[in-house]
Amino acid sequence: VIQEWNGLNDHIKDVADRFAKQGYLALAPDHYHGVIAEEPDEAGKMFMALNIKETEEELRGGIEFLFEETNNPVGVTGFCMGGALALFAACQNGSKVGACVDFYGIHPNVEYDWDSLTAPLLGIWAEHDDMVNPQLPDFARELASRKHDFHFKTYAGTSHAFFNDTNTEGHDVDASTDAWDLALNWFEKYL
Repeated sequence: VIQEWNGLNDHIKDVADRFAKQGYLALAPDHYHGVIAEEPDEAGKMFMALNIKETEEELRGGIEFLFEETNNPVGVTGFCMGGALALFAACQNGSKVGACVDFYGIHPNVEYDWDSLTAPLLGIWAEHDDMVNPQLPDFARELASRKHDFHFKTYAGTSHAFFNDTNTEGHDVDASTDAWDLALNWFEKYL
């Protein structure tokens, strides 16, 4: 479970706990190494300063650990920055990743190796998300041209970070409940 742009906060820890309660061995890596941004400006600076190579190594280590512990392909998921990193990790780790769920993922410094992606991809998007939505037609084109197994679901009336229940302005209970069920079903189907 990969963090949003503001760090490994209580919301992400809660999502990891929710996966654990479903029977998954869940891991939530801390890519900011203990720092949690309190303000959007601080989060934006940390987001842009993220060392992608170092983060890829941390993700690979987490995937290796989970793969060795379970002897099964791993599911990766994340939110905002973490959604982009989940897809990136799925592209970088081949058959060790058995499924990927990207919740409105975005990071301008992440490049996807579409030819290396083997995991089925579920993309969960918000209707009103000017940061993420412009990239979606390209994503769909890249995936379809490779006959890749993917499904995109856009939630009407929602905005970026609608799944985050600490997001007092944008949390959407109904969309979050449905997206959670969709993610669980995706992992159940492919893992």
